Formats: sequence, structure tokens, C-alpha cells
Amino acid sequence: MEKRSTRVISLISRSEEETERLGATLLELLPYPGVVALTGTLGAGKTRLVRAIAQAAGIDPAAVSSPTFVLLHEYEGERTIYHFDAYRLRNEEEFLQLGPEEYFAREGLCLIEWAERVEHALPENHAEIRIEILGETEREFFVRVDYGPAK
Repeated sequence: MEKRSTRVISLISRSEEETERLGATLLELLPYPGVVALTGTLGAGKTRLVRAIAQAAGIDPAAVSSPTFVLLHEYEGERTIYHFDAYRLRNEEEFLQLGPEEYFAREGLCLIEWAERVEHALPENHAEIRIEILGETEREFFVRVDYGPAK
């Protein structure tokens, strides 16, 4: 039986250009298809990171915007990205009414901003990226990815 292993890394970005390069690195690191929980305070750069990952997947970064009011955007490129935002949701039940399980089962990368608000609605085997603000343009990204079967 294949064992499950966890990889945790910390990366620092000091500029928008470094965040773009980080997006390309993360696109290769994150499981595809897969679900990624994005957490961080308001203004931490969650949408900016999604834009960088999307750009690395061949999606026009200008097309990527925060789905705060529509709750979900779909982007087609070399890889499909489903971009959720749970900020305006009152609880996990509202999130589940959106039908996220259908998206989780598709061939795509589900990136969920404000995932801490719906954490019990996420699949067990999901990746996490926590963003901390270090300065005006500096961010630290803590990335946790599980490999192998979930128990």
C-alpha cells in the first residue's frame, strides 16, 4: 500500500515579478487535478497568487479577478483553473450549495480563497497555501502538499 507523505515549504516573494515566478513553481508542485486552500489576511495577495498560477498555466492574467461577488470563476488554459472565493459566505452550508464537489471531481485545479471559512467542506487530501505579509511588497508563502492516498 502506498504511503502518504507531506511536503511543507516556505517561500518568500519580494516583488510582483518574484510572485509570477512563484506561480510557475507552484503550478508544477501542486497536485493536478487538485484542491488548494488559500488563506491569508485581506490584502495578503491571494488573488495575485492565483493570477500568477493562472499565467503559468497559459491563462491571460488580465482575465483573472477576485470572484468575491460571483463566488467562482473558471479559466481555461493549458490547465483548467476553478477559482473560488468564500469571503462573502456565511457558512460551509452556503459553500456546499455552490456544488464544489462537482468541481473537485473535475480535471482541474480548484483554488479557494478564504478557505479557512469552509475548511470542513474541503476534501481531506487538499493542499494549503498560507500567505503572510512581511512588508509592502514582501510575502511569505507556506505551502503544504500531501502526496499519496488519503486515509
